[in-house]
Amino acid sequence: MAVQRLTEDQVHLIARALADPRRLQLLKQIGQSGDTIACEELRGCTCVSAATVSHHMKELETSGLVESTREGKFVTYRLRRDVLKSYLSAMAEI
Repeated sequence: MAVQRLTEDQVHLIARALADPRRLQLLKQIGQSGDTIACEELRGCTCVSAATVSHHMKELETSGLVESTREGKFVTYRLRRDVLKSYLSAMAEI
């Protein structure tokens, strides 16, 4: 499978999202969870408020690293491994 090339703007958004240690930790938790993880489960793994987790998840989603699925009041997140691989490929070219 070929790695998709990211635009400079996409690379910048991802770099900015990953610069925050909490967002990096949340991304790791999502990646280690298997296919998807519920927002409630993410909140249980951190020592921050639900609003703070929501803010961090919005940044990760804006960067394209995760995608969310809403079912009623429940939200689940999935790591976009294709985007992460593209970002790592872009970093390897530096």
